[in-house]
Amino acid sequence: MSNTGNNAKMALVGELNGLLADHMALFFKTKNFHWHVAGPRFRDLHLMFDEHAIEIRDQVDLIAERVRKLGADTLTSIASIAQHTQVRDQDDTSLSAEKMVEELRDDNAALVARLKGMKVLAEQAGDNATDGLLDDWTDMAEQRVWFLTQTLK
Repeated sequence: MSNTGNNAKMALVGELNGLLADHMALFFKTKNFHWHVAGPRFRDLHLMFDEHAIEIRDQVDLIAERVRKLGADTLTSIASIAQHTQVRDQDDTSLSAEKMVEELRDDNAALVARLKGMKVLAEQAGDNATDGLLDDWTDMAEQRVWFLTQTLK
């Protein structure tokens, strides 16, 4: 592999590990909100947050295995997740239901932006498999953004 090809692959691996960190952090935040949501829309939001958390969780292994298939190492600890994620922590358990929905909408929208930005890296690395997965993951994240946005109307 040429130096340019290797650099492209390493850039893609770096972003995949960032994506892995984002999914781990977003999974935990979504579960946090699932556990702590309150108010008149409790049942609907409690169920939606859990559905979203499960979808996010189910992508974690696929992302990590993609990194391994590219011959690289994945994240190994909570500290490595914290170091690589763009998802901000939220420790306020009394956050309003609306603020929870807004924060998850914004986090998922940022995830969509990250995913779309990764397309060019996959293309530069000649990695068709990752390229196709990015399309699927983007569609899922866009759907979560849509659901969360519609919930705020």
